[in-house]
Amino acid sequence: YTIVLSGLLVVEHDEGKLEIRAGEAVHARFGERVRYSTPDPGGAEYVAVCVPAFSPHAVNREES
Repeated sequence: YTIVLSGLLVVEHDEGKLEIRAGEAVHARFGERVRYSTPDPGGAEYVAVCVPAFSPHAVNREES
């Protein structure tokens, strides 16, 4: 789950793209590929809750 506290968070996923604003949240399914970005000059503040928790060293990141 990702909860946006301020700004605008763009979440690209397997089936398209969502714009999540302050006060809104999004849920990514297990194994779904997601990419976060923000068009706002000030960025976005958000909280990502991962269950089960993961290690940053074990996450699957793609090359840019």
